[in-house]
Formats: sequence, structure tokens, C-alpha cells
Amino acid sequence: MFVSVFDMFKVGVGPSSSHTMGPMVAAARFLDLLRASPFTAHGLTATLYGSLAFTGIGHASDRAVTLGLAGFAPDSYDHDKAEAALAAISATRRVQPDGLPPLQFDPQADLVFNYGDPLPGHANGMVLAATDAQGDVILQETYYSVGGGFVMTADELAGDRQGDDGPPVPYPFKTAAEMLEMCADAGDTIAGLKRANELSRIGPGTLNQGLDRIWQVMNACIERGLTTGGTLPGGLNVRRRAKGIHDALLAERGMNLTPPHTINDWMSVYAMAVNEENAAGGQVVTAPTNGAAGVVPAVIRYWLDHVPGAVPSKAGDFLLTAAAIGGLVKHNASISGAECGCQAEVGSASAMAAAGLCAVMGGTPEQVENAAEIALEHHLGMTCDPVKGLVQVPCIERNGLGAIKAVSAASLSLRGDGRHMVSLDVCIETMRQTGADMSERYKETSLGGLAVNVPNC
Repeated sequence: MFVSVFDMFKVGVGPSSSHTMGPMVAAARFLDLLRASPFTAHGLTATLYGSLAFTGIGHASDRAVTLGLAGFAPDSYDHDKAEAALAAISATRRVQPDGLPPLQFDPQADLVFNYGDPLPGHANGMVLAATDAQGDVILQETYYSVGGGFVMTADELAGDRQGDDGPPVPYPFKTAAEMLEMCADAGDTIAGLKRANELSRIGPGTLNQGLDRIWQVMNACIERGLTTGGTLPGGLNVRRRAKGIHDALLAERGMNLTPPHTINDWMSVYAMAVNEENAAGGQVVTAPTNGAAGVVPAVIRYWLDHVPGAVPSKAGDFLLTAAAIGGLVKHNASISGAECGCQAEVGSASAMAAAGLCAVMGGTPEQVENAAEIALEHHLGMTCDPVKGLVQVPCIERNGLGAIKAVSAASLSLRGDGRHMVSLDVCIETMRQTGADMSERYKETSLGGLAVNVPNC
């Protein structure tokens, strides 16, 4: 089992990795399929199922599919070019991706939200098709957006393919128990094992530059969120609060006012800044998803700005450790809110952040595993019930609390010796079972919980 740090942390666009980035990636894959096809297409159609249908509008899935079919990709997304393309598509009812002739695509008619039964493979399913001049289907593929921007075809999902076709890695741990055993045998840290796995595929320069870029994009997102006010799009009229809170914290610091609880406000404001940017459709890093994108960068920023002895050169070890934990959760359970609720998103992010913080503060592999377990355990059962299908309420504040839990979990684990009753593997399996038992209403459909009890019009 190998999930690269650059798969776990992907530069993309808000508001959702599964509902925005995933459909855009699926559309790009379908265009590649069409380019390799011997058939000449005249038009395109897209049908969204399950959670993609129920909360697709609030998550900008319609825009993502349309832009993806026009050739846009999350990691190179340009807002101004995207808006111009959407206006042109609305006027001409055609998309013009590179390497293909202009193709008929009317978002009002050819993009369908199917509110019936979900597709069998996953809650986030979509079918893309190409048609000839008579409207007959000449090419069709089913895609599943399985969380964190990861996309699989129906055949890939049925074959349990994890998307890794590379050569074997030196430390192929599939469980936390295997990971700890390999750390003991190698006399190395979790970050060291993860680094060795990455270096078996890419060079050290590429790895280090990539890790630096991840943190740079994360930190730039925090900075934009801390300095931008106004109201978030989508119709709920949610005020952006990070700037005001940050300004107040700076003013209190200037007056030497430091109540004991203030550090929690710093953690929260860093996370909220990211998730307000995400809700506004800005550039974020999946960590492991967009809906949970604020937790990991908030904890890194807390560590760098507020913990004595923290050095930026260790941020790479933080990210590698966090990615190792995130890979275990993805492999053995899920990082998809549509599949397992918010425990799979903010819960996973909190576990990743707790592990990373514990590692850079000198924790042993056993303490790091304990930190991840504590953080995940205390998110078990958390539902995903976004009001109006928007990644705003309760998502933005929830990231702040996820960051606070991560820091607390790391601190508790560092006070012990790594021995504890509930293993991370048991906690991950419990999260998987809890998600399977959870009502579909509470898994990113906006059909239950806060989504129906809070007036949103």
C-alpha cells in the first residue's frame, strides 16, 4: 500500500475535493479516453448520482464538471479564465478542450442531477458519455469520486485498485502495527519510512521542492484568509470571521492581554482562514480533503508561530508523518464524508495533524501513533450535514476545533510512553464500521442534522 504525500496533499480549488476537484479530474480523464478513441464525438453528457447530486450545486459540482470537460484542471485552475470559459459555454452551448473538436454541451440540458438511487460503487458517482451527431452514445465511463480528490472508474473500484502502479516501496506498511514494526526494525521514524518510500519513486530534489510548495500554498491560503473580509458566496450570507478575529488577537497582543484560552483562538483562526478561502472557491491543499483542509496547516502554523524551538525545515517531516497516517485511514476505511461522515474528513485530518505535531516535537513512533489515535477516536460518529450543501456551516468552525483536538492529542501522547489501550488500527476500523452503520441522511446529502434544522433561505 503506497499513497504518495503528493496524492494526500494536492493543490486544488475549493470548495470540495470530492464534489469539485473529483468531478473535474473525472472529466479530464474522460477527455483523455475520448482523445484515444477511434470514434468522432459530437456532444457530451454528464449524470451525477448520490451525494454528488444532492449537494452538487452547493459544492459547485456543476461548474466543476463543465470546466473539466472544457479542459480545466484543479492544480492549474485560473479563476478569471474559468469565469470567461463558463460565460462562453453558456452562450455557445459548446466546450472546446485541447486535442478535440468543439463538442456540444449545454449545462442546462446535458448535465443531469439524478436524485434516485446512488450508483452501487460509492455515494459519489457520475456517468460521462460522448454522443454522435444523432445523439447515440459512442463512449461511456462511470467514475467515482472517493474522497480527497481521488477518482476511480467502476472497474478500478471493483478491482480494489488503489491507484498505485509503481514499483514496490521499501516499507509497504498497510496498518499502523506494520508501520511501528518497520520503524523498530529500521531504527527510523515514521517520516523516515515515508521519505524512503517517496524516494523510491522520485529524486530528493523533487521531493523536497514538492514538500516546500505544499507548505507555501497552505501558508499563503492562511494569509489570504486572515486578511480578507466580506461575505461568503452561496446564499447563506455567512460572514468571513477570520480577519476580525485575527485583528482582535493582534490588538490584544499589542496590549499584553493574553488570557489562557487565547492560544485556542489562534489555532481556530488559522483553520477558519483556510476554510473560508475554500468556501469562497480559492486555492487550497487537500489535507486530506477540502472540507478538512484547515486542520493540518493550522497546526503547522501554530507550531511554527507559538511553540519555542520550532523550525521551518522540519515542516517536511510533519507533512510526511501526516501523509503516512492519512494513507492508513484511506486504505483501511475512508476519507470521504459522503461515505463515512465528517469523522472521515475532519477526524482524519485531526489524526494526521496530531501525528505530525507529535513527530516534530520529538515523539517516538509509538507516541505518534498514540496521538493519531486519540485525535481520531474523539471524532468517531461525527456526521456530515452541511447546511444548504455548502462547505460553510458547520465545516469552517469544525476545522478550528479539529485543530485544537489535534494539538491536545499530541500533547497528551507526549506525556505518556506510547502505550495505550485502543490502537490506531482498531480506531480506524471502528470509524469504518461506524460510517457503514450511519444513516445516509448524515453523509453529505444535506437531508438530515443541521442541514434540515437550520433555516437556510
